[in-house]
Amino acid sequence: MQASKNKTTKNAEPFYRLSVPKQKTSSEIINEARNALRTLRTQRPFTPAEDQRKLFGSGSSRAPQNRPPSVFSLHASSFDLAESRPVSGVRLSPLDHKPILVTFAKDEDSSISLPKPPADAPEVRKVSSARARLLRRTSQVNFLSAKMIPPDQSKNLCICVEVETFTEYALLFCMYFEGSEDETRINELEEEEIFWHVKILPILHELEKEDNVENLCLACTKLYQALNEGNMLGKRFKRRSVLLKTLYKLVDVDSDPLCLKLAKIILAMKVDGKNLLHVCKLAFKICRNEKNDYIIQNDRLLDCLLEVLRTEDLQKNNEALLYCMGAIKFMSGNAVLLNEMANKGAVEMFLQLVKQINNIKENDTHFSNLGHLLVQLTASLRNLADLPPARRQLLCNGAVSELCVALEQRMNDKDVCTYIVRIFSKLSSYNDFCGALADCSRCYILFLALLNKHQNQQDLVIRIIFILGNLTAKNNQAREQFFKEKGSVNTLISLFQTYRELDLNAQKCYHERGGEEKSHPKHPSEAEDVLIKLIRVLANLSIHPSIGAALAAAHRVVELLVTVLEYKSVDDCEELVISAATTINNLSYYEVKSSAVQDKKLHIAEMLLKLLMSNSMDGVVEAVRVFGNLSRYHEICDFIIQKKIHKFMIALLDAKNQDVCFSACGVLLNLTVDKNKRTFLMEEGGIGKLVDCLQDFGPADWQLACLICKTLWNYSEDITSAASYFGEDTDTLLVLLTSLLDEELVLGYSLNRDSRDYHRLYWEREFKPVAEKLLDRIESHHSFLPTVTITPF
Repeated sequence: MQASKNKTTKNAEPFYRLSVPKQKTSSEIINEARNALRTLRTQRPFTPAEDQRKLFGSGSSRAPQNRPPSVFSLHASSFDLAESRPVSGVRLSPLDHKPILVTFAKDEDSSISLPKPPADAPEVRKVSSARARLLRRTSQVNFLSAKMIPPDQSKNLCICVEVETFTEYALLFCMYFEGSEDETRINELEEEEIFWHVKILPILHELEKEDNVENLCLACTKLYQALNEGNMLGKRFKRRSVLLKTLYKLVDVDSDPLCLKLAKIILAMKVDGKNLLHVCKLAFKICRNEKNDYIIQNDRLLDCLLEVLRTEDLQKNNEALLYCMGAIKFMSGNAVLLNEMANKGAVEMFLQLVKQINNIKENDTHFSNLGHLLVQLTASLRNLADLPPARRQLLCNGAVSELCVALEQRMNDKDVCTYIVRIFSKLSSYNDFCGALADCSRCYILFLALLNKHQNQQDLVIRIIFILGNLTAKNNQAREQFFKEKGSVNTLISLFQTYRELDLNAQKCYHERGGEEKSHPKHPSEAEDVLIKLIRVLANLSIHPSIGAALAAAHRVVELLVTVLEYKSVDDCEELVISAATTINNLSYYEVKSSAVQDKKLHIAEMLLKLLMSNSMDGVVEAVRVFGNLSRYHEICDFIIQKKIHKFMIALLDAKNQDVCFSACGVLLNLTVDKNKRTFLMEEGGIGKLVDCLQDFGPADWQLACLICKTLWNYSEDITSAASYFGEDTDTLLVLLTSLLDEELVLGYSLNRDSRDYHRLYWEREFKPVAEKLLDRIESHHSFLPTVTITPF
């Protein structure tokens, strides 16, 4: 027995939950990710919806006198008829010979005048039959052959044909000069003239006489369809000025549905200059009213506005584009229209405009005004960022680089910066975009510059901090790049101090108003939310070995974290307190020279005791985790025993929760390193609870099983009799260890292959070596093995 004892106690050094960092196996790295170092998660900053649709939101940094208005008067007189003339086309040459019945010649300054069109619709439907009659009649006419007409007289040729109806007259008009390639445009103009009198003019007469809004809307719908049918949309339509004049007059009718119809037609007529500006204002006015979203969806105004963005000159028409884009921004607040935008390539179009604006330098006279347009563009892109297809388009079209350029150029424009940061805030929550942003090395220095420039702008600061938290959550390179930027940590410290003071003042005012008698707000305050997200950045940075060690030695960082535990309770703001505790836990992992955590370990322990006694289970678990690291120090172990915290840890083993048991067992493991503190396990019933945890969770959690075995190994270092150390749990423990070391039993075929390989990794590397040693030790100090029944796994 003695030889066996000597064999067992050889190299029986105690296990620590955590040791000095060294080269680790893959399983140890995974183990540490659970035990010690953890990133923090938090919710994206909330952006409340604007009460009203405006060109610039209520929080805009632009003074009212320095920005274009959202409210304005718009009348028929606002439009300029001089700008509505069509593009010059081919003019007909005058005929020298005066025709007997019908003359198609005209003077340069004269316009073609046709008989008044038939008012009845059936007459229009007679076109095809009239054409047939006319062709039969003309075929009977004794036309002069080309041989009989001298070339110099052919232009004076007059064709005399008897016509009976207006329709036949019109058809004859269209047939004259027919077949000549040189006069194709003349034919088009003549056909346009006929179409104007037959199809368009009656509708314009209706618009002029009608005073019922519903009928006016129907007439506008017919007008658009007719113009589209006659290929008269655009600038080359000869009667364009007459048409637009009629439409402009109707702008004075106070009806959004009618104005929507008018805006659609006027935009389709490709107006420019002052008229383009005012029709874009008209569209803006319609879209400003959220109640109009439904009719906008059905009338395809979006297509017309996107066409303006696509075709109009950015610098020449920047004010028109501003209101055009403002209208589109309003549309982007509607889910149906937002999806329509994404499907019609709006993302790529918007980014092209951003790129064009980025090419305008600060000394350019248009630079300032284009900043207004950039606000509308980035606000719309922010809304589009909610859609998966739009996110893919943003990624594929280089949104990161263009938006970073805009951010750098518009550093003094808080509105632009805020919207771009909101875009990044949304998109950095997705791994692919977060990776693309992390690869943009300029983004870190830009974010730091913004934080330093706009330190008191909470809405901007909180989003930048949130983005930095996302970047540093999973990417070691991002942690390195941010940390190496000049003044990065000092900027974080400065923000921490600023918003802690704001939070302290707010808390003081709250209590002075009798807030202690009222329920505390459920959601974090603005200052608390900044602190939560700022602490998250520190926690994420501390995952990196060298950065974590540097932060652990940064006394000001640790001091600020500790002050959160001092003045804040979980009842005040649970997320903030737990975030501070988690970050302290991460920093306490590093045993470095001049460690600020080590210097303040007893004070930290005092603050953790308050958290340990709270009603927050998450807070309790976090406090236990920190004690797990700090209990490496003898002073903390003494503190734990003195404050009877060890009893609390043993009680937590009954929690039937793997993570809670794991954290509590980590503290107990470190306590058992000290020979003088081992007896508490037996006195407080700890052995039985550890055995129960091993039986409950062992086969499903080999990390926890390993931790329990290490604790029992430390505890039994000076064992003389298994029964005296493990009492009535001895036999149960022996059978349990024997079963857990049976590879076929615990890694049986009930598990799929992936799960079996995963469990085998931990079982072989973590659990098996310690369990075998513990089993050997207990068996060598136990004389017999009675029959014990173990509940199947």
